[in-house]
Amino acid sequence: MKKYLIFLIAGAVLMGCVNSTKPEKVIHAFYQWKAEADFDHPEIAILDTFNVKKVYFRFFDVEHSPTLGNIPTSKTNRRDGYRYYHEKDLEYELIPTVFIKNEVFLQSSKADIDILVSNVNHLIKKYCAEGFSDFKTPTEIQIDCDWTIRSKANYFYFLEEFKKVSQKNLSCTLRLYPYKYRTKMGIPPVDKVVLMCYNLLPPLENPKRNSILEPDELRAYLTVDEPYPIHLDVALPVFQWAFHYRYDSFKGFTTTTKESLISFADRKSDLWWEVKKDTSINEVYYRTGDRIKFETVSYTDLMKSVTLLKKNVKFPKETTVILFDLDTTLFHEYSKQSIDKLLHSFTE
Repeated sequence: MKKYLIFLIAGAVLMGCVNSTKPEKVIHAFYQWKAEADFDHPEIAILDTFNVKKVYFRFFDVEHSPTLGNIPTSKTNRRDGYRYYHEKDLEYELIPTVFIKNEVFLQSSKADIDILVSNVNHLIKKYCAEGFSDFKTPTEIQIDCDWTIRSKANYFYFLEEFKKVSQKNLSCTLRLYPYKYRTKMGIPPVDKVVLMCYNLLPPLENPKRNSILEPDELRAYLTVDEPYPIHLDVALPVFQWAFHYRYDSFKGFTTTTKESLISFADRKSDLWWEVKKDTSINEVYYRTGDRIKFETVSYTDLMKSVTLLKKNVKFPKETTVILFDLDTTLFHEYSKQSIDKLLHSFTE
């Protein structure tokens, strides 16, 4: 009888291990995405605060021009802060990251993609030599692209060829739609993917909803029982953005903070503000009566999302959790304690 009980207990423990979805070890990381920002002491202080040693750097974007073909844009200009890293003699892992617009793969032939592979690899090497020469050569490169069924063949071909040419570990971003509909969308030919748990809804088409992240919307995509067939990391949003409207017409994205909004606008709902006086901030002119949709993600919704992920996604034993993105406005919305709790919550 005792042997039978021991067997049952051991079996239950084993099943618990098999069904466990949370990682055993989490590596903390940030995306650094703003090409125009100076990567200097304030950003480095954030990394030091949370003992983060891994940063995914947006090196440049690639878009398609009808006249020029596939061209790099939004090139990073962050060079000065690198010396500060070196002076501190700290071991930061810097991952070159390139965003490629989906239109590039819709408009390109195989020959165009071969040229693109060579050009992207050359430009990454150039940036590493100019801005990262004091650091160890990166062992990983990440490609960010919102591929579709129509672009899948060309995009996957690019990934295959780029890995051969770069001779690096290759990762790519994975939106929630291709995560859920993996049979239809395919599995990208890379070493690992990053599940992007933000920008779930088209922001301009959903005026009453938070387009960055809503736990209920996230839950709808986490319905696949089988683990993803290659290594899966995860990215969560800790950013804010705003949409400027005049006479119900969209004027453009705008950078502002809640503190700034309070100074010139009245809050009308959870998401919407109305400008109460003519104001000019960062070369953007706000006219009295303009409306601003201001989106951020509450700490409560972030923690709900982590709970959903741990419950529904089978993570590898060692998982990287990346916060988007590294910005000095981080502490405008979140306390240091809440960010620390968020980073450590995957193993709790």
